[in-house]
Amino acid sequence: MADETLEALVAVVPPLMQSLEALGQVSRYFAAVPFEEIMAAIGSPDVALIEALPRLEAWPERLSGLRAALDTAGQVAVTAFEGLRAAPEAEDGMTAVFRATRGVWRAQEALYPLAADLPPIGRYFTSPPLRQDAELAARLADLQPRDDVGVFNFEGETGERGGFSLYVPETYAEDRTWPLVTALHGGSGDGRSFLWSWLRDARSLDAILISPTSVGRTWGLNNPEADAANLARILAEVEGRWRIDPARRLMTGMSDGGTFCYVAGLDAGSPFTHLAPCSASFHPMIAAMADRERLVGLPIHITHGELDWMFDVAMAREAAAALTAAGAKVTYQEIPDLAHTYPREINPGVLAWLDEPSA
Repeated sequence: MADETLEALVAVVPPLMQSLEALGQVSRYFAAVPFEEIMAAIGSPDVALIEALPRLEAWPERLSGLRAALDTAGQVAVTAFEGLRAAPEAEDGMTAVFRATRGVWRAQEALYPLAADLPPIGRYFTSPPLRQDAELAARLADLQPRDDVGVFNFEGETGERGGFSLYVPETYAEDRTWPLVTALHGGSGDGRSFLWSWLRDARSLDAILISPTSVGRTWGLNNPEADAANLARILAEVEGRWRIDPARRLMTGMSDGGTFCYVAGLDAGSPFTHLAPCSASFHPMIAAMADRERLVGLPIHITHGELDWMFDVAMAREAAAALTAAGAKVTYQEIPDLAHTYPREINPGVLAWLDEPSA
């Protein structure tokens, strides 16, 4: 790689990764911390990014794939910052912030193929508690490309309902079974974008990840049969190709996806061994109508924010109490500075909980 090309790479990648980290902080703390404080805290890493991106145009054609990935991610980040700065003047500021940040997954999808070769990108796609783990970084960097690992999109174009995205860790081996995380998006979301809420932790902590898209506009909370059948189909398809641990099948989800964990996950026929709803709605009738034998001893990990503006935290407390009384093995986590968003920092703890003996 020529000196000027290397210099351009060094100029682009750091502010790009800083910008994406900053956008993640906006999503995490929005509505829990005053917006102006969030913006002051994240600064303006996009300024250096805007200055550096034109340097990619001079790269030779043989680097067109690398250039396209970096440029795609860079433009997503720049556009997101523009939307955030304009949000205070918008008629609906909250919607403007959500609109500005919702496309960050496109940058992540573009960059992920570079994670093994570019250490700053590899660190970004590593679970934060493990980012200083040199042994893990070396192990991930030394892996050879394979057709049976990485990110897959099955019927998963955004907007296509009923499909799913899948991540199989590059460390995957057939000599053991692997825990499975099935992560359900929130209302009006899709699996292809929600995959990135879990990928860095699945990559770092060795879990296979399914991120399905609901059959309808959101999960069938009143009529769960179609979505439940589709999840069973997806699970069977994945288990037919990769080795899944039958004792560690987790269904988790955010908002409507979390509520669907209750609605479908408490059914006697559910194939999932563990449930982890987050920021979800709950009604005592859900526990009252659940299969008694299914509930007894069932591991359920409930996460909710004290500042949730959509589903009051009282719902989560009521769910924990009702499900515990019915015999479930409930772990309850209440986060003081969480509003209504998915807190990715809980993922390592949820995976550790999934590994605990269920007895």
